[in-house]
Amino acid sequence: MIRIISFKICPFVQRVTALLEAKGLPYEISYISLSDKPQWFLDVSPTGQVPLLVTAGGTALFESDAITEYLDEISAPLQPGLTPEQRALNRAWSYQASKHYLVQCSAMQSADRATWEERSAKLAKAFEKAEAQLDSGPSFAGRVLGNVDIAWLPLLHRAAIVAEHSGHDMLAPFPKVKAWQQALLASAVPQKSVPADFEQKFADFYLADRTWLGRGANLNEAPAEQKAAASSGCCG
Repeated sequence: MIRIISFKICPFVQRVTALLEAKGLPYEISYISLSDKPQWFLDVSPTGQVPLLVTAGGTALFESDAITEYLDEISAPLQPGLTPEQRALNRAWSYQASKHYLVQCSAMQSADRATWEERSAKLAKAFEKAEAQLDSGPSFAGRVLGNVDIAWLPLLHRAAIVAEHSGHDMLAPFPKVKAWQQALLASAVPQKSVPADFEQKFADFYLADRTWLGRGANLNEAPAEQKAAASSGCCG
């Protein structure tokens, strides 16, 4: 059976486990601490990073892009019958997501509003590009869940948790992306692709008092007109 070596809140790992869940492929998962990596892991991981997939034959595969391509080669595709051009476009749109995983992680750790706005600007541009590409949904390419959906899933899942805990919805300016997010959440793939304590672990790290989001996107740091609107009760 496939074995995944994981860090519980790593978005690159979630991309892999989400694909496994969407395909219905059985797998086992082991969690490690990135601050205290066990020697057995370092012995088999060329980069010392997660995700690491160990095949049934014992081969250790690394890098999420390579792992997802491997999973597509050993199982039926989520979207059968695609042309080479369509598959290439899917890889390109998937890369647009994965290259922003660490951008989102950095932004969520911002200690104040100004830092958040600076760090999240690049992420907002990515969501803007997706907004322009999306059509009627519910998935990126219409009715069928595909690899692009899986690649964007970690970004959209984390945005939902941030909105729930802090009140700040980073997808508010992007209604099509927001609808896409809600459709993915309704599929239950995001929830199945993470451990039971994922949301708590995520909140403990990214939504603690040390971050602007963790302080509830504090109104004390908002512009005067926003504070006035909030205190007047005009928003419901």
